[in-house]
Amino acid sequence: MKIGNVEINGKAFLAPMAGVADMAFRELCVEYGAALVESEMVSSKGITMTDRKSRELLVLSEKERPAAAQIFGYDPLIMAQSIEAVMEFKPDIIDINMGCPAPKIVNNKSGSSLLRDPVLAEEIVRAVVNASPVPVTVKMRAGWDKDSINAVEIAKRIENAGALAITVHGRTRDQMYAPPVNLDIIRDVKSAVSIPVIGNGDITDGLTAAKMLEYTNCDAVTVGRGALGRPWIFSQINAFLNHETLVPEPPVSERMRVMLKHVNRICEYKGERIGIREARKHAAWYTKGIRGTARYKREICAIESIKQLEEIAYTIVVENQ
Repeated sequence: MKIGNVEINGKAFLAPMAGVADMAFRELCVEYGAALVESEMVSSKGITMTDRKSRELLVLSEKERPAAAQIFGYDPLIMAQSIEAVMEFKPDIIDINMGCPAPKIVNNKSGSSLLRDPVLAEEIVRAVVNASPVPVTVKMRAGWDKDSINAVEIAKRIENAGALAITVHGRTRDQMYAPPVNLDIIRDVKSAVSIPVIGNGDITDGLTAAKMLEYTNCDAVTVGRGALGRPWIFSQINAFLNHETLVPEPPVSERMRVMLKHVNRICEYKGERIGIREARKHAAWYTKGIRGTARYKREICAIESIKQLEEIAYTIVVENQ
């Protein structure tokens, strides 16, 4: 598929998860077959104020192309003004966040709060499109709550304003991440617009990806929580979509090998002192479903070095042979 002039070879994308989808994780997911990745969401206001942390989030490596930079905000002028600084990092795509349900973002009139103001949402997209030299996309939710599911209206406005693809998370803001995922609204959006539509919500393997693609007729799917501690999910999805092959979860020894590779890369990019603390949550996710996981997670939450994590990983492999 193509988003504007950007060619994307695959149907499984990585969601731009704040505090999770950093460069180390994005690169690892690309190695397993993620066709498109995105930066963690970055404040347009922070970018225009040359905030150091905002700029750090925008760094993209050549190993993760094609890659999008995701920005959020509520002021069309500031959103547009941020693009010049964002383009210093050479993203292939600019994505606008209209889906984040976090109170901190919503209370700042950004993220999924924009779904309550379709006119403003359209103005923001048009302003960013006019300022951006690369394709602009939008990630949104089904609506604010069950009484205001307006994704179709928003999608039409977004397309009219010049966006070249839309990702729809099939939940309302009020749902946060609670089931169920509304596949009908993703299908309705796909029927209502002519630009690519990417489905999002509870993609956990090849079967769930295939179900969403078939039911909604969407062009691709994006994986969020299903990739936590499981970057190989992209190879599983691709194997099923391309060959109808069900690839099982890797053995414990392989999971620990990938975990250590992941954590070493985080520490390489951020330094061990900061990296190991950020890596704790990732390492804990890799132990999900393994016998003794509660104890392992407690130990992982206290690690201060890669060496300590290596010792825990060795114990996990020995105890789960």
